[in-house]
Amino acid sequence: MAEIDILVGTVYGSAMLVAETLSDHLQAEGHVCRIFDEAELEDIDASRFLLLISATTGQGDIPPNLLPFASSLADRAPYMKGWRYALIAMGDSSYEHFCGAGRQLDGLLQELAAEALVPRLEIDATVEDEPEVAAMAWLKTWENKL
Repeated sequence: MAEIDILVGTVYGSAMLVAETLSDHLQAEGHVCRIFDEAELEDIDASRFLLLISATTGQGDIPPNLLPFASSLADRAPYMKGWRYALIAMGDSSYEHFCGAGRQLDGLLQELAAEALVPRLEIDATVEDEPEVAAMAWLKTWENKL
């Protein structure tokens, strides 16, 4: 079974609800999960699978609690080759920078040669009243790859 670090960028708590829901499911399946709501890159073990869940704030910005991690990624060297991850971007499509935080994080990880196990999930608050339901459906399509 996999060991998974779940990093959460949250503003109002929806991203944390998604993280807790997925963590509960994954642990019930025998995986080991750690949730970080204020992670720094040094906290993350490259041998563990990385699941990022981020809300978007302001003008497509990364939530303040995830900024130290994102800043470390932006300054990262050497590359993160061998790191595996999946990412959920949360946002509201009525705003110009829909899912901007998740898109930025995904771009940073790809630039550093981390491997996305599956394409990023984008959850639109104008469509999904229960983002944890959409996230769980997405997870179930690929969790067997862990």
